[in-house]
This record gives sequence, C-alpha cells and structure tokens, in this order.
Amino acid sequence: MRAAVVGLALLVAAPATAQDRLPREVLDVIPPSERVTGGRGDMRIVQRACRVGPTHWARRRIVEIAAQEWAVFGFQTFDARPTETRMLPEGVVADSVNPTLPAPRQARHGVRFGAWESEARMDASVAGYWSSTPDGEEIVRRQNRAWRDGDGETFWVEPWSAAFVSWVMCEAGLGEMGQFRRDIGHWRYIDQAIEARDGQAPDAAFVAYDPGERPIAPGDLLCNARAGTRYRTLADRRAEQGRRAASHCDIVVRVDAEARTAAVIGGNVVNGVSLTILPLTAGPDGVLRPVGPDDLEGARSIFAHLSLRADPVEDLALDGTQAIRALTSR
Repeated sequence: MRAAVVGLALLVAAPATAQDRLPREVLDVIPPSERVTGGRGDMRIVQRACRVGPTHWARRRIVEIAAQEWAVFGFQTFDARPTETRMLPEGVVADSVNPTLPAPRQARHGVRFGAWESEARMDASVAGYWSSTPDGEEIVRRQNRAWRDGDGETFWVEPWSAAFVSWVMCEAGLGEMGQFRRDIGHWRYIDQAIEARDGQAPDAAFVAYDPGERPIAPGDLLCNARAGTRYRTLADRRAEQGRRAASHCDIVVRVDAEARTAAVIGGNVVNGVSLTILPLTAGPDGVLRPVGPDDLEGARSIFAHLSLRADPVEDLALDGTQAIRALTSR
C-alpha cells in the first residue's frame, strides 16, 4: 500500500528549516510577505489586490500555492489516522503514564514540526495573508499594538486560518468576491458555497455538499466545526446561515483512494501552515468521505465539503507540486 503522503519519510528526515519560496519564473506567486512593509509594531499593508482568472483553471494553482506555504513553514505535518487498541499486561495499573485504551480513537500525531507564527521571520507572511481580507488592516493595527505592548513572543491577536485560505484563493485567481468571499471567518465563504448549492450564487467557485455526497478532489475545501459549534451536516449550518460561527477549513491537496487518506493543508494549525493526513471511509454509495466522530472517537466533525467548480487534476496532485520537486531535488 502506498504511503499516505509522498516522501513522508523524506520529510521527517529533511532539515527542520523552512524552505524558501520558489522564484517567480518557477511558480508565479507574489509572496504574502511582499504585500506588507515594516516590522513588529509598525507593519502596514501595502498591497490588497488579488488576481482574477477563470474559475475552471484554479484547481492546480490552489494546490501549488498551498504546498509552497506549507514548505515555507517547514513542512509541519500531523497524522490523524486511528491509533491502534493497546491493552496493558496483567498486573499493570492504568494511569496517565500507562493508559489502557479500550478502543481505537483518533489522535493527532506530530510527524514533524516546523515554524510557528510567533517567530519574527513569519510575521510578514501571516500579515500578508490578512491583506487579502476586508478587515485585514484593522487586524494588523491590533497586532502592532500587541507587539509594542508584548514581550517579543506575541502570537497573533486573531486566528488566521480563514485569512490563509482567503489569500490562497486571492493569489490562485479567485479574486472577485463573487467567486470567493474572502474574510477573516470561514463561515462567510461556507455560506457562499451553500448559496451556490441553492442556485443563489452562480459565480461562486465552490459548491457546498455534505461529506460523502460527491468525491473529494485536490483543490476542494473540507470544513469542520470548532469551539462549541455543533455542526454535523450542512443542514445544521443552514439553520444558522448568516450568523458568525466558529469553524475551520483546510485545502485538500492529495487524495489516495487506495490508502483511504486525504492530505489537507490549513493555516493556524498548531500555530503554523500544516499538513494533516485524514482517514477516509466509504459511504453507502461507495463515495469516500472523512472519518467522523460517529465512526471513530475523537475524529473531526467535518460538516461541509466545498467542491471547486474547476477542471480536474490528478488525485495525487501534491506529489508533483513545485514545492515537493524542490525538496526531492536537494
């Protein structure tokens, strides 16, 4: 059976330092760090514009751009596949050191750790992600105040996972708000995808489905509830559509039907841009979907699959990205 992620052993063995962004002639992306100027306490957004292109060609660019940012943050990787059942030998007392695990459950294992948002060298990158959102300037102003008043190790004042996804879509060519509703909260573009499903947003790049309704593909988004938001299905979100909700979305970059895994990249995952390996299972119609809490204790509650209206790419798209090629050519 194939490894869940190309070159996983290579990534673990590779140097822990982040990879530089590729030259523009190799991957035509304006780095987020070039969208801001200044340092801690005096940082300003100087570029807010986005690229605009046809939705149908965006899929490969989304995967390429997400992979490059993962590389810049040091290839931080987590494996969310099930742990195996382990029973203690007779006579050993179960405690915090020797726990008895009565059934398989999901745990996030750190395969490797990369750069964190609190490191000064990542400041401009995270600020650049914020530049693509309508409220980004206010967030950066608040961050400047936190830096001036802090001890030099200040984390960002707001979670930046939605800003990361917004910047990726901005740079991928989905620069019109009608294509992708960039925002500091994931719920804005989740609702846009629901509207597209209902025929109310004809230009929207993504259409919302329940997990298992249609095949997952690189470039799609998988969204889960967070911080007390109890969403299991799109119907749960529809009931609160238009209201702010704690949620998180990751970008699918690789689907391995044989191994039944999906690799997703997200921002502000353990304080960096990280890749997570999600286990998949087949639904009643044989369509693979992420393993959920009803299948496995501790699994994410992924309630929305946002399917991109774009030309297909290969399922193992991550493997051929410029970021992976640069790593394997060292």
